[in-house]
Amino acid sequence: MLRIYHNTRCKKSREGLEILENSGKDFEIREYLKEPLSESELEKLINKLEITPIQLVRKNEKIWKEDYKDKDLSDKELITVMVKHPKLIERPVVETDDKAVIGRPPSDIEKML
Repeated sequence: MLRIYHNTRCKKSREGLEILENSGKDFEIREYLKEPLSESELEKLINKLEITPIQLVRKNEKIWKEDYKDKDLSDKELITVMVKHPKLIERPVVETDDKAVIGRPPSDIEKML
């Protein structure tokens, strides 16, 4: 099953959603700002992405710059921060049962499909 972690206010996220809608495949939408991921869900997603937690952080967000930018956080601490502040999670992310991709650029979603 395809799933998109979606933020309705984000242009790139909306573009990613449109790609899925046009694909003809079944998928589900998880608005992660309304339904935040748990630490274990986020850990699994990061593993599927084959990245480190810091690579999923939106470093231009105000909360990151003001509260976390200059801290030396472990991977576990970064995951905790993203769970506490889901706005810091890069978007959109599309996953299948065994892999995931960050849709930046959105064409990366097409490549995964």
